[in-house]
Amino acid sequence: RIKSWIVWSWTYLWAFWFLLVLFVIYYLRGPLKISENIGMATMFLSTLTPKFYVALTGTSSLISGLILIFEWWYFRKYGTSFIEQVSLNHISPWIGGGDAGNDTNNVAANTNSTNTNQQAVPECKVWRNPLNLFRGAEYQRFYWATNKEPLTYYDMNLSAQDHQTFFTCEGDCGKAEYEIMQTAWRERNPVARIKAAHDALEKNPDCAPAYILLAEEEATTILDVEKILKQALRAAEMNYRKSQQTQHQGPVMEALHRRDTNVLIYIKRRLAMCARKLGKLKEAVKLFRDLTKEVPPIMNVLNIHENLIEALLEMQAYADVQAVLAKYDDISLPKSATICYTAALLKARVVADKFSPDIASKRGLTTAEMTAVEAIHRAVEFNPHVPKYLLEMKPLILPPEHVLKRGDSEAIAYAFFHLPHWKQVEGALNLLHCTWEGTFRMLPYPLERGHLFYPYPTCTECADRELLPAFHEVSVYPKKELPFFILFTAGLCSFTALLALLTHQYPEPMGIVAKAMLSWVSLPFHYLLDKLEAVLPSNLLQQLSRI
Repeated sequence: RIKSWIVWSWTYLWAFWFLLVLFVIYYLRGPLKISENIGMATMFLSTLTPKFYVALTGTSSLISGLILIFEWWYFRKYGTSFIEQVSLNHISPWIGGGDAGNDTNNVAANTNSTNTNQQAVPECKVWRNPLNLFRGAEYQRFYWATNKEPLTYYDMNLSAQDHQTFFTCEGDCGKAEYEIMQTAWRERNPVARIKAAHDALEKNPDCAPAYILLAEEEATTILDVEKILKQALRAAEMNYRKSQQTQHQGPVMEALHRRDTNVLIYIKRRLAMCARKLGKLKEAVKLFRDLTKEVPPIMNVLNIHENLIEALLEMQAYADVQAVLAKYDDISLPKSATICYTAALLKARVVADKFSPDIASKRGLTTAEMTAVEAIHRAVEFNPHVPKYLLEMKPLILPPEHVLKRGDSEAIAYAFFHLPHWKQVEGALNLLHCTWEGTFRMLPYPLERGHLFYPYPTCTECADRELLPAFHEVSVYPKKELPFFILFTAGLCSFTALLALLTHQYPEPMGIVAKAMLSWVSLPFHYLLDKLEAVLPSNLLQQLSRI
């Protein structure tokens, strides 16, 4: 109790100190000649010309304008105010003892995470796009046509890390062709990467990773890609059979077999994607179905079931799509925009062709319509960026090679491939248009509390800006209001600029207005001083001598 009382007293001690300082200044106003100094300052200010005030207000306007420009740039780039960020992260802990608060918050956060048993996956983990395009046959052709880079260095660097993880192992030491490929995956220049792949094939014509690189980056059409991948498949199957026989001879041989397995699965998946792009849907579906039966660790990264769903939707095999969803739309498995929005599409398909918002508003929603609307609300809660692309309220761009779940990058990747499937279902987009915004009424504070999912992560905007090209306007959710300091500096800049203009144009009237305002502002202070003079003695030393 004593400790809490001491803490409470120190909390309000600053107010007592402030009053004490005012009291001392008041009683020492005679020796300090405060009144004379104020009078001299007033006389000095009265002798200043209007040019001084024009310069003063103009300088203030310029400085506040520069601060406004910097604050606006920082807000557009990072989504927060620089002044608020500095205040919260540096000044506030220094003044209020942030260490103890941080410790308390950390303990509370750990306790909360333990109690709620939240997912172990970080909220802003970047995932490989299951439907990523080919660099040479698709991304490069876009660059030739528009002279705009469709991929960011951050995105391509993540792909390089993935390729090194999938296609290299410790058993490659001493093998010239694989050592060349290890360097090739890290190379930034695409011409140097392609040259390294050709060098590796000269040393070993059965180097499957070199074929993969050439198919991804050198081939300029999907037919060329498929031709190179078929060569890669033959080499990969041969390497896989060789390593399968020796995989139990030690950890190095086991790593070699795991690498050959990854290479083989990757090639089969890309071949299946080529078949899908070339219109050979049955062949693509068969390949994707076979791949979903595999169980290596790489399958957790590739998410091949999303490729299968997209191909089945193109075939309009909705019953098969429902069967795939029944397996993967499980509460224990991570969700994605493909899972949630495909489930909504299948439910909307039942009622969309006969849905009318006017009739529904009069008679109410039927059970099937309510089920479809709830599915749409669930999908929109998971990723609120998708509807604007499906409804063509925002322009689409080529999807990146990596996506952030629940972010704008995932929305682009989903809409890029699935918009035609929504158009195939009559009335589906109309139902989406009429109902998707109703989701936000159930989520007044999406960053703090979700309805069916965890609260919307706060870091999606920064991650999406790294993944998406600069010419794309990143979608932000929830829509951020302008920070207080941007509004404050904008108002200050405008006000001081207006004062400078008026003082320059009308110096004498502005001087009269300024003096009148100063007299109005100082009137309460003079009144308080008069009252204090009447109540308190004029000199503290005289009062003490009487005592």
